[in-house]
Amino acid sequence: QVQLVESGGGLVQAGDSLRLSCVASGRTGSSYAMAWFRQAPGKEREVVSVIRWNADQRYGDYTYYADSVKGRFTISRDNAKNTMYLQMNSLKPEDTAVYYCASGLRFSLVTEHFGSWGHGTQVTVSS
Repeated sequence: QVQLVESGGGLVQAGDSLRLSCVASGRTGSSYAMAWFRQAPGKEREVVSVIRWNADQRYGDYTYYADSVKGRFTISRDNAKNTMYLQMNSLKPEDTAVYYCASGLRFSLVTEHFGSWGHGTQVTVSS
């Protein structure tokens, strides 16, 4: 089992930036991919970005971004620190949600394929 703890959320204005962090502990070597999901009030949880956790970084990272965040958000990882990041720039009010970190055994966009989840961190973007 992998334990995940998110941090870095907060209240910002439209156009501002935030960087979320997710620290993993436990059986991190078993993770194939890690992801950021978000859930806004009254909406389903949706994938934001995914990164392969155990790939050799000499060949670059294998990543996915939702269309709504492409060009504004950047996912990255530091395996030595067991930490994943989400750099969020040019934030919009529609980015307001609870952001969750997740770990899974496959590269997927589906919540059911991720077996470990953090408790989430709130991001609120005011207009």
